[in-house]
Amino acid sequence: MRRYIPFLFTLFSLTDISAQVRPSGIFGDHMVLQRNKPIRVWGTASPGEKVTIQFNSKALKVKASGTGDWQVMLPAMTHGGPYTMTITGKDTVKFSDILVGEVWICSGQSNMEWNVNSSDSAKKEIANAKYPQIRQVKISKDASVLPRKDISKPAPWVICSPETVANFTAAGYFFARELQEKLGVPVGLINSSWGGTHVETWTSGDALFAHPDFAGLKQKYPTVDTVIKAPNAYASLLYNAMIHPIVGYSVGGAIWYQGESNASRADQYNISFPMMIKDWRSRWNDDFPFYFVQLANFQAAFGNSQNGGSQWAELREAQTNTLSLPNTGMAVIIDIGTSKDIHPRNKQDVGKRLALLALGKTYKLDIPHESPMFESMKTDRNAVTIRFKNTYGGLTVRNKYGYVNGFEVAGADQKFHYAQARLQDGQVIVTCDKVTSPVAVRYGWADDPNDLNLYNSASLPAAPFRTDSWEKKTKGVRFGY
Repeated sequence: MRRYIPFLFTLFSLTDISAQVRPSGIFGDHMVLQRNKPIRVWGTASPGEKVTIQFNSKALKVKASGTGDWQVMLPAMTHGGPYTMTITGKDTVKFSDILVGEVWICSGQSNMEWNVNSSDSAKKEIANAKYPQIRQVKISKDASVLPRKDISKPAPWVICSPETVANFTAAGYFFARELQEKLGVPVGLINSSWGGTHVETWTSGDALFAHPDFAGLKQKYPTVDTVIKAPNAYASLLYNAMIHPIVGYSVGGAIWYQGESNASRADQYNISFPMMIKDWRSRWNDDFPFYFVQLANFQAAFGNSQNGGSQWAELREAQTNTLSLPNTGMAVIIDIGTSKDIHPRNKQDVGKRLALLALGKTYKLDIPHESPMFESMKTDRNAVTIRFKNTYGGLTVRNKYGYVNGFEVAGADQKFHYAQARLQDGQVIVTCDKVTSPVAVRYGWADDPNDLNLYNSASLPAAPFRTDSWEKKTKGVRFGY
């Protein structure tokens, strides 16, 4: 809660109390600030007003600009708290119960927005959610044609407890729980998510319109600020209202669960998704870790290699390709989806697999943290040998007969046939009686490959892949055209 403490003044005072010192709406009681990085604090006041920020025995002074904006950079700190922050100008704002630890942005569409109360074992999870060092701030849903200086309304930081956790992002909460237990530091979640949204609405106009694939959209974009309630009506609407206002709040990284709404443009996602990641990092001036969830299995349109291709498989491939960006990681959940429900209720494994990436890649714990990924193929007559990386000592098959499901092969005619596959010496041997000279292999290449059973020794599922580069189902489908 923000407490404004006005200075005493007489009836004859000329002080303008309407021009209060106002920190950005993301700051508040119970907030978590990022450890080991300078901490940016900013807000507004009267033009030229002198503002003092006191925090952890430090006092920094700044003068508001001609437009009333001010900011300071507090020195980096190790984890700890609780602390109090006092911001003083003509009046005073005071925040209490502030922790310093790890802060992560949680963004995307409905599977990130999905709350604990709607997840598996919700009653048990809620009853056991006694983690006062985990806090969430939920950015209010809002869309804007122009970049906003601040979020639409102050967002309260909420302490995790059985009374509050039901409305936390489930993927984010289970991620934070793993981090808090393994690292022993406070964890803050900035939940900025909106169901059914495209990646393009989360990307700035500056980034999109500079790329040839999206440059033509600029002439269709509104030239004046208008009220827009549909988040996908134009590009950049959610970036402007729900990301731009929090840019600069120091974070440890971002987790992302989105892509379902981009499946029909999966080929273009190879451009738009990496663009968004680079855009955010550029805005923060920080190449922070960015970990994302690959789409689960779901019977979207019965797509597979035999009936014209799969948009969802192509979207998963675009997500895999995004791993070419540095400091990224992908949580594979191809084994926990529900054929008839686009929202997997098992958000515990989603959060845990995201946390494994952070613990292994960001926090340098010596633990298995990545799924098996295709590495190479070798053909010997009618047999293909597939080698994987990230096996951590070996592959396993969840089938008592040792059969590996989900493989198919094609010859030069580009017609795929389901294949037999087995483990041998840590590799997968694939054969098919109908294909005597195989040239391409696919694994899990369908909207809903719901019988995949190949894992590494850490029980992480192998990621779907293809070895061919034949024409895609979504080729040429573009955003806004």
